[in-house]
Amino acid sequence: MSELEIIQKESITFTQLVRYAGASGDFNPIHTVVPIGEKAGLGGVIAHGMLIMGMAGEALTKWFPRQNIRAFKVRFSAMTRPGEKLSIEGYIDEEKTVNGEERLAGKVFVKNESGEVKLKGQFEVKKS
Repeated sequence: MSELEIIQKESITFTQLVRYAGASGDFNPIHTVVPIGEKAGLGGVIAHGMLIMGMAGEALTKWFPRQNIRAFKVRFSAMTRPGEKLSIEGYIDEEKTVNGEERLAGKVFVKNESGEVKLKGQFEVKKS
């Protein structure tokens, strides 16, 4: 198993959520309107899951050339809230051949400062 460099992100901000809503077109008010998030039983607003997935994808492109990424899938584990500082961790756990192409396969995790896993994912990249 080969661990990859941990990527640290800045704390999630409310402004970031509003900007992401505009960029993505996902204006569900649980992401941007505190009273709606509270009324929904979430204790306030929560980050868009796809924002967190995007951070994991960004880490993949820091670890490997973008053109080498062959597969990337995730499962969300916990909600992310403004103020949380996230880190992206990954490792390679397998080498394999797919249709004659040598590949590395691994896992990616997004965690907050307390170690709570927000996202778990798998990826495959062309071996350079």
